[in-house]
Amino acid sequence: MLESKRKALIFLSLSFLLAVTAGILFLVKVKDLNTDLGGRTKVYVAAADIASRTPIKPGQVRTVELPNRFVIKDFHVTDVSRLVNKVSVVPMSEGDLITENVLKPISNVQNENNRLVAIFENEKVHFDEEVGEQDRVDIIVSHTFNDQPKTEVFMKDVLVSRLPEGKDFTGVAVEVSQEDAPKLIHMQNYAESIRILKANVGKEDQNQVKASAAPVEETKPAEEAAKQPAPTNPPAAQQQEVKPAPAQQPAQPAKTN
Repeated sequence: MLESKRKALIFLSLSFLLAVTAGILFLVKVKDLNTDLGGRTKVYVAAADIASRTPIKPGQVRTVELPNRFVIKDFHVTDVSRLVNKVSVVPMSEGDLITENVLKPISNVQNENNRLVAIFENEKVHFDEEVGEQDRVDIIVSHTFNDQPKTEVFMKDVLVSRLPEGKDFTGVAVEVSQEDAPKLIHMQNYAESIRILKANVGKEDQNQVKASAAPVEETKPAEEAAKQPAPTNPPAAQQQEVKPAPAQQPAQPAKTN
């Protein structure tokens, strides 16, 4: 009886030692594997279904952790700011990874019938000065028409909707109507020279205000003169009414006795 108990204790001790050894070996293996993977990084996935071409909202995304070994820079989204004012070009289901190649900026076109046309500075296109977003520009083109060189204002007061990313100024994206977009692209391809001039926004409006205010100032003296009472003639200057003299009766002849 004592012998059997002793054997049981020996087997239990060996089992416990083997279990501890297996646990230690497993932890060491997991640690080595994590070291090989390089830690973990949070990436963004869809928390709900996201329709294509619709702005992404904060409640539609969540984060999951991926091993650094499998995280690709400029492919996986690791910063929530990359999702601001963006849309997905494809529909996404819950749990799908959000990647940079399916994200596009929200269009800044103010009218759905307008189009954005990019104008980059090159040997044919010249900007007289740098312009910013929401500025207005005039487009001057020089081309040959009927074998005669011609320079004219092609478009006036065109809205600058967007600037290309980057510190250096390289060009603009202007918003034009759907009908004017092919005309502008045609000029970019075949015009001999294109000049982009920054429009002096507001100056014309100020001149119109001044012009409309000028007649008001001129009419003020006339209005004041009309309000004054008309001058009255003094009593001495008034003409006296001349009464006609009574007609004289003819003399009657003297009576004789």
